[in-house]
Amino acid sequence: MPAPKRLTFSHGKRVCSETRTESRLEPLTHFLTGACLGRAGFNRKTALATATLTLAAEAPDLDVFAYFKGSVFGFAHHRGFTHSFLGVALVSAAVVGLMYLIWRLRGRKLKDPNLPPRWGLLFFYAYLAGLSHILLDFTNSYGVRPFWPFSEKWYSWDIVFIYEPFLYVFLLGGLLLPVLFALINEEIGARGKGPKGRLAAVLALLATATLWAVRDYEHRRAVHALEARTYADAVPLRVAAYPYPSNPFRWFAVVETPVLFARTQVDSRLPDVDPDGKMRFTYKPEEAPVTLAAKKSYLGRVYLDWAAYPVTEAEKLDSGGYVVQFYDLRYAYPEFEARGTLGAYAELDQNLQVVDEKFGRWRGR
Repeated sequence: MPAPKRLTFSHGKRVCSETRTESRLEPLTHFLTGACLGRAGFNRKTALATATLTLAAEAPDLDVFAYFKGSVFGFAHHRGFTHSFLGVALVSAAVVGLMYLIWRLRGRKLKDPNLPPRWGLLFFYAYLAGLSHILLDFTNSYGVRPFWPFSEKWYSWDIVFIYEPFLYVFLLGGLLLPVLFALINEEIGARGKGPKGRLAAVLALLATATLWAVRDYEHRRAVHALEARTYADAVPLRVAAYPYPSNPFRWFAVVETPVLFARTQVDSRLPDVDPDGKMRFTYKPEEAPVTLAAKKSYLGRVYLDWAAYPVTEAEKLDSGGYVVQFYDLRYAYPEFEARGTLGAYAELDQNLQVVDEKFGRWRGR
C-alpha cells in the first residue's frame, strides 16, 4: 500500500503573556505538599487537619473523570473549574464534607480528644491546600486557568518539569526524616534528638520555595539570552524556555519569528544560544482548506486555545479523506517525539467534514 501523502502546515498564534509545557503534575507531589502543610503546624490547631490538607491538595484533579466522556471533552475540561479560585472553594467543601462523614462513621473518635475538629478552620485549610495545587500546576508549563469560568486565559511559570526529583527529595525528606530519627533514637535509647516533625516539614516547604526561586532566576537568564539574538536573520516575535528535570541550567527553547519557529537548547550559564549548532527550524507555509476545517472543529478550538506553539500536519488517506494532526512545539524536546506528546488528530472525509477527533497520535486504521 502506498504511503499517505503528507502536507505540513503551521498555525501562528497571537502573542500571549505566558507560555506553557508538559502535562499535569503527577499526584505524588500534591499529596506530599498537603502532608507537609499539615505537619508544618496546621495539625496543632484542629483535629483531622493533616488528612484534610493531604486530600484537598490532590482533590482538584478529580476533573480526570471528565475523560469518561471522551478524550476531547476531558482535555477541554482538564485544569478548568476545579483548578480555579472559585472551583477550589466547592472542591474544599466536598473534602470537608467527606472528612465529616468519616468522622461520624468512626464514632467521632479522635487521636487527641482534647483537640476537636473545627470545621470552619478545616474548610480554610482545604482551600489553602487547593491553592497549593494550583500553584504547583502553575510552576510547570502546561498551565492553569485560575479565573475560569470568568476568563479562559492560561497562565504558567515554565520553571519546573512535570516530575522534579528535587521536590521528591525535599518533601519526602520533610516527612520521613523525623520518623527515621525517632526509630533510631528508640533503638539507642536516646531522647530529644533528631529533627522534629514540624521543623522538618517547614524546612521542606522552604526548600521547595528556594528551588522555585533558583529556577525562576535561571529561566529569566535563558529567556533574555534568546531575546538577544536573531534567527535566520529575523527578530523573534516571542521566545520561551522550558525546563529539564534536575538541571536548573538546561532549557529547551522555542522561538517564533514572522516566517518560522526555531527550536534549540539553552544553557543559562552561557551567553550563547545553541552552542552545539543543532538548532531546528519549522517554516510557516500557507494555510490550506483541510487544516482550516480541522481547526474549526471542537478538537481544533480546544487544542488551539491551549497550545502555545501549535503546528498541524495533514495526511491524505487512500479513502480520499484526510487526517490532520495537531502538536505543540513546546513538547518537541529532542528526546521526545513531538506528535506523540500531548498531540491530537482530527479525521475528515472528502468533503472536509470531521468524522473523528481524539487526543493522541494517529496510528491509522
